Amino acid sequence: MAVILARPGYFVKQRLLKRFQKCRQAGVRVRYLIIINVWNGRSAREIQKVLKVHNTTVYRVVKRFKERGEASLWDGREDNGREKLSEHFLAELDRVVRSNAQEHGWRRPTWTREMLVETMSRKTGVRIHVATMSRALALIRARRANPRPRVKCPWFPAVKTRRMNEIRRLLATLPKWEAAVYEDEVDIHLNPKIGLDWMGLGQQKEAMTPGQNEKRYLAGAKDVRTGEIHWVEADKKNSWLFWDMLYKLTVVYAKAKVIHVILDNYGIHSSKIAIVALSNFASRVRLHFLPPYSPDENDIERVWQDLHANVTRNHTCTSMKELMQNVRYYLRKRNRKSIRTLIMRTAA
Repeated sequence: MAVILARPGYFVKQRLLKRFQKCRQAGVRVRYLIIINVWNGRSAREIQKVLKVHNTTVYRVVKRFKERGEASLWDGREDNGREKLSEHFLAELDRVVRSNAQEHGWRRPTWTREMLVETMSRKTGVRIHVATMSRALALIRARRANPRPRVKCPWFPAVKTRRMNEIRRLLATLPKWEAAVYEDEVDIHLNPKIGLDWMGLGQQKEAMTPGQNEKRYLAGAKDVRTGEIHWVEADKKNSWLFWDMLYKLTVVYAKAKVIHVILDNYGIHSSKIAIVALSNFASRVRLHFLPPYSPDENDIERVWQDLHANVTRNHTCTSMKELMQNVRYYLRKRNRKSIRTLIMRTAA
């Protein structure tokens, strides 16, 4: 069915085009474009392809335009009063969502949309529908996710801040003849780590386990300048694994006068074997311990997260040999990418 709309006069069309150019509302602009395209002789099907709207939308916009003129192109809900999802409301909602429900007098510790509606009504005086709350949560980009378990650092905040400032000052003033790395260990299990994945409707993928789990351990060090990863492997996570890591660092950084190792307070890092290892390296290796329970301050932790996401999560390897090959391949590929990025920055 053809779309019929009387062609306007020159000045009428120019006035509408100017208002279209000044309009910043996406929905209104689409309705303006529908009318302009109809005036230019395009059919509903052609407009559907160009503007990516349904052809029934074209007929509805044209029908309203015939009845009420240009005013019909604007959102009629503007006359409903003040917009409930104002910037102030959304900012307050963002603060509420980031807090715990029990902090606002609820017995339940996790938020529901209904609880958010009631809480926001008390705080702002604005009551919205539960469906509107879903739209508000989407506008502030809130999401449902599992919280990250964490242990509170036992140090006083001032002591923790002082230690972190010392480490940051060390890295900021690191001489060229010295090296610095972030060090940590990671466990590799033959049993796959279970994680989120896309699945089809009605499907639940299976992560096959070998039955008898096997483990390997990596000690890794991330260069603070290049981002390159150096690592050693072992069957046990003990002081000898840490010894091997320190020895490899002395080989990799043979020309460095001092190698600064930033690491956590895991027991193998301060054992008697570790103390003997440090004495054997003639003071070339210096350990800088992070505050307890501060994984976010250790840059290599992110590397291990990416390793699990790209290799071990929901993996289908049937043997530890195959899995470790994939681990090594990922780390080598990451190193090549880090080196290319460094070369591009240097060239720029």
